[in-house]
Amino acid sequence: MASNPAAAVPAADDAPASGAPTAAMQAVELAVKAATAYQRPDLAARARQALARLHHPRVRVLVVGEFKQGKSMLVNALVNAPICPIDDDVSTSVPTVVRYADSPTVTLVRSAGTAGAGGVADADEREERAQVPVEQLADHVSEAGNPGNRAGLKYAEVGIPRRILADGLELVDTPGVGGLGSVHGSATMAMLPSADALLLVSDASAEYSRPELEFLRQAGRVCPNVACVLTKIDMYPQWQRIAELDRGHLATARIDAELLPTSSVLRLHAVSSDDRQLNTESGFPALVGFLRDRVVGQAGRLANRAAANDIVTITSQLATGMRAELAACEDPDSARRLLAELEQAKQRAADLRDRSARWHTVLNDGIADLNADVDYDLRDRMRVIVREGETMLESTDPGKAWDQFALQIEDQAAAAAAANFVWASERARWLANQVAELFEEDGARSLPHLHTSAGPSLPDLIGEMDTPGGERFGAGQRVFIGLRGGYMGTLMAGMYSTFMGLTLLNPFSAAAGLLMGGKMMRDESRRLLDRRRMEAKNTVRRYVDDVSFQVGKQSRDMLRQVHRDLRDHFMARSDELVRSAQESLIVAERAAQAGVAERQQRTADLKAELERIAALERQGQALVPAGE
Repeated sequence: MASNPAAAVPAADDAPASGAPTAAMQAVELAVKAATAYQRPDLAARARQALARLHHPRVRVLVVGEFKQGKSMLVNALVNAPICPIDDDVSTSVPTVVRYADSPTVTLVRSAGTAGAGGVADADEREERAQVPVEQLADHVSEAGNPGNRAGLKYAEVGIPRRILADGLELVDTPGVGGLGSVHGSATMAMLPSADALLLVSDASAEYSRPELEFLRQAGRVCPNVACVLTKIDMYPQWQRIAELDRGHLATARIDAELLPTSSVLRLHAVSSDDRQLNTESGFPALVGFLRDRVVGQAGRLANRAAANDIVTITSQLATGMRAELAACEDPDSARRLLAELEQAKQRAADLRDRSARWHTVLNDGIADLNADVDYDLRDRMRVIVREGETMLESTDPGKAWDQFALQIEDQAAAAAAANFVWASERARWLANQVAELFEEDGARSLPHLHTSAGPSLPDLIGEMDTPGGERFGAGQRVFIGLRGGYMGTLMAGMYSTFMGLTLLNPFSAAAGLLMGGKMMRDESRRLLDRRRMEAKNTVRRYVDDVSFQVGKQSRDMLRQVHRDLRDHFMARSDELVRSAQESLIVAERAAQAGVAERQQRTADLKAELERIAALERQGQALVPAGE
């Protein structure tokens, strides 16, 4: 029976985690105050962005798997609420994001101006958001209510008051239609770079399939945390044997992923009856521990490291001008040399901002090369599929084996699309590191979060091949062709036999009619077979072209967004460096021209301020434990 999302949510353990500011928040707040006090709005804006990330963390976990493996029920059991619709004949057709909210809400998100199942979203595409009653969620996100996502939704957001979600954890229930080996599966792969973790859900009825292992292998290359969840262990007594087989497959494939056996039914019953032992048997404590320690905890450590880097960078730039002014106050005789050094530093910073800077060249050339390489890689993979498909068609009748053949081509296209996207994501990160290395010498040590995915929405990829047309050689046609050929053969042979004194219809003319009728049937059968093969080849080419177009568009959008992210990030960093150098030069010149008494007073003030800045820097450095 389908779950009722409008059902009352139990109140136990629903309060959000403590809202007390963390050490990272306190340190960044001090950095905001310091940058504002020293009249550096650019650095203050950077600190506020870091503070916003700490106050509103987003830790996204994708829940993926084949059709009817228990993904939606797993999400419901994790949050202890009937949010995602489940039933024997209900499956998810739209990605559903479950996150924390003070009260249950449902928001539908679609691309602005999209009609029907929308295309691949541009990086800066606007979104339309509409709230609907919680009890109507299944009408919009399930195959029963929204088959094939004909409503054109990008994703649905569900807010619910749950402590497990209060630290920023987001669970994304993904569609399983078509399976991981389909092009829908490769579309799920396109969502992975936006995720902090992946849960591959597979029930205990059978060991891992080839598409599942291949998906895990590729997912591990673009997602930092991958875990395998074995569901429905309460239904299958042999689940331990399946678990051991799955661990063996993971070890053989060299996939570093933890296997977590679970039972959503036991979990929900344990929570409703407050049975701790039953909850332990459900396997969910291990899954919750993985999410808390390996996912949310790791994301928190990364956020602290990013905040520490921002604090150190801000304090370094604030201290640069103070040290220059202090040096000029303490040694006016060396002011000329100091001013020359500051002028050179200012020129180096200005050069970074110039369009001819090395990092600009490396970024522009790298994106151009990457676009060409990704496009070539995709076309090459698709050409191989077309060639192999045409070779297979030469030795088979498409009319008899089309279903199996089409499934094989779809699987190959899905694998090619996923491999191309993974490779593009890896190359994009490599390029980002190459550009960042050019900034290392100039003090910019951070990298932006690269938007290598459009978010939780699935690209609208082509899912199934059309069935090719082609005339079938039915029994009626065979009889007609055979009679026509037999008539012509009998007539021709009979006419010749009359010169030999025989009648028009004789054994020789009858035999000729049979031979001619059989030949015409074989020729017509061969002609129709060749026609079916040609139409099948054209269908394969059209399908591959459609997949290439959609996947290529997704890759180009991703690379264009990476280009924008890197350009904007490093332009902002270069602007900061230019301003710091300019202000250092100005205060140094002013100090060199000041009187003795003013310099002495200013020296004492600067030392005190530098000590405060150093204390803030130490506070930022303490956010990262030693050894990390």
